[in-house]
Amino acid sequence: MTVALAPAGTKAVPLHVLGSDDVALWAGQQSDKIRTWVDASGFKGALGSALMIPNDLGQPEAALIGYGTAAKRKRSRFALAAALPKLAPGTYRIASGVPEDQLEQEVLGWLLASYQFDRYSDAKSDMASLVAPDGVDADRINTLAEAEFLTRDLINTPASDMGPDELDAAARALADQHGATISVITGDALLDQNFPMIHTVGRASSRAPRLIDMTWGSQGPHLTLVGKGVCFDTGGLNLKPGGSMGLMKKDMGGAANVLGLAHMIMASNLPLRLRVLIPAVENSVSSNSFRPQDILTSRKGLTVEINNTDAEGRLVLADALCLAAEEEPSLIVSMATLTGAARVAVGPDLAPYFTDDDVIATSLDLSARRVADPVWRMPFHAPYEEMIEPGIADLDNAPKGGFAGAITAALFLRRFVKEDDRYVHFDIYGWQPTAAPGRPKGGALQGARALFDALPDLLDL
Repeated sequence: MTVALAPAGTKAVPLHVLGSDDVALWAGQQSDKIRTWVDASGFKGALGSALMIPNDLGQPEAALIGYGTAAKRKRSRFALAAALPKLAPGTYRIASGVPEDQLEQEVLGWLLASYQFDRYSDAKSDMASLVAPDGVDADRINTLAEAEFLTRDLINTPASDMGPDELDAAARALADQHGATISVITGDALLDQNFPMIHTVGRASSRAPRLIDMTWGSQGPHLTLVGKGVCFDTGGLNLKPGGSMGLMKKDMGGAANVLGLAHMIMASNLPLRLRVLIPAVENSVSSNSFRPQDILTSRKGLTVEINNTDAEGRLVLADALCLAAEEEPSLIVSMATLTGAARVAVGPDLAPYFTDDDVIATSLDLSARRVADPVWRMPFHAPYEEMIEPGIADLDNAPKGGFAGAITAALFLRRFVKEDDRYVHFDIYGWQPTAAPGRPKGGALQGARALFDALPDLLDL
């Protein structure tokens, strides 16, 4: 779906945003008719509340949105969007009440709240639209919303319609939209071109594994994004229980997020060279599934002992990260729905990331707060390196014991870039488990908006 801010000058209903402490003052400055209407309606400015004010003909003259208290807003994102479901369909313009430093964030939240996944149902509801306010970059906000909608659509689509073939097609459509170049290595050609672990993980599926490789831009610093594209994860021979398999359509959330980020970059025409690598596979069960205790040889030449076939995401990412590092880009970023340990550590709302570079971390943290895309730094803790060294092979894909699972997975991936590479790894959830303002239940973009905002600083653009 596509949603955008209405152009400035569009006829619209004035919208006043009132905190809990502002209602009485605002009402006291209005006509007796409006003051009586507000009092009779019991509008108190609670977060998420809304009130339409009619004129003498019963048509909307103005609308009020409750902005709650500062304490309530601190516990939420996109406070303005909380009231959107309670507004009548129509077009509105913000007349007062949104702090200038929150305006862009709140306008973005309004757009994000209008998302509807409508691929399988015609039961769409009309949503209130918003005129682009003065002082905000409407093109930028529209681009951020488009990227988020792309990511949500990809994750929300069930694996029956979003396998490696369809993820490949989505990447090609994005490349066509922006004039990017794309190539795809498929099936046994992965072995011919030395991507053995991508092939091994995906070979049991009737849907051929592949490595999607998209490039864009001809000058400037070189950014490479690597996204985990496991389109469905049964767990392989270490089969997941039914409850754990229920959300595995989202296991390609890393790929969806890097495609969303790529859209932001290309649509904004950032002066950089972009490469997007997506190992797209389905981890299925068949007679040729890879097995526990198998030892695989990676593109880098490192051997990996398989102690759990359900720890497959790091295997496909490893081959792609090795390819990324061969070009020595200015920055490598991987994004993956990789470990349950990350969810235990920070829950579904924060996007944990790993980097050895304090400058990168500082920039990401500042951007995350600025664009309401919360992230949290985790450590590449070197003393845990021995936990991923089984002795029989160079690396263990699933260390026993259960401790520090997100960190050991990140350390595993770091082995496949070069020691002096600037590298950031995101272990995201990619899913909004319960609806919240601007964030309906379902697929989610996490960390990508913070990265996009930080790129000018990270790459000196």
